[in-house]
Amino acid sequence: MDLEYVKRVGVGAAIKAADVLRSKLGRLTEIEKKGEIDLVTEADKESEKIIIESILSRFPDHSILAEETGYNEGNVDCKWIIDPLDGTTNYAHQLGLFSVSIAFEYKGDVVAGIVLNPVTGELFSAVKGGGASLNGKPIHISNTESMEDSLLVTGFPYNFKEIIKPLLTRFENCLKASRGVRRLGSAALDLCYVACGRFDGFWEQNLKPWDTAAGVLIAVEAGATVTCFSDTPFSIYKNEILATNGRIHKEMIALLEI
Repeated sequence: MDLEYVKRVGVGAAIKAADVLRSKLGRLTEIEKKGEIDLVTEADKESEKIIIESILSRFPDHSILAEETGYNEGNVDCKWIIDPLDGTTNYAHQLGLFSVSIAFEYKGDVVAGIVLNPVTGELFSAVKGGGASLNGKPIHISNTESMEDSLLVTGFPYNFKEIIKPLLTRFENCLKASRGVRRLGSAALDLCYVACGRFDGFWEQNLKPWDTAAGVLIAVEAGATVTCFSDTPFSIYKNEILATNGRIHKEMIALLEI
């Protein structure tokens, strides 16, 4: 499997999707609710369509797992995992913190990842074993050694009302222990910002594979430590994620295990 070629195909698809998202930003005519606060727009749908078409034009036998259309079965060893618009709520409110996230899973292992912010033009990418980059330049995690000097980022799941007490307890623990906590609204970008050292740690729960697949690979290739809250191995099919620069990982585990 030529992973560099896979990555180039993914980058090409992300760029096409970013054009769609920019063209519709501030011009939406259709905003639907998948849940109480879970939105989908025509931009999500058109972005996903063009990504899938772009990938299948090069790899017509591959499987696709995408947020809006679900699973389209093909070669079970080769699966693309797509979030056409990570940060739909931000997008609907014309906030420039959203992304296109595309990952490639080979025999159950994510081996290529692309995350593109259409507003800033920042393109994060990685192939397994090849390091991570931002617009072609290598990126690395931060060197922050202590929690008190750390800037953290988190997100709140759509079902936050059902788990509000543990959610706020973890937030309070991390807020008190750190320099600050941000909430941007795009898990893919959160992970990439850990990868390039802007944040020292990220945690969230109840995410989907398309939210984390590309970002986790980029973070790991940049040197990040990624586990579940209990310090057990992370999988994109699990519902808790903690990604840090490694130096503060044990301290964050202690803050999240409640």
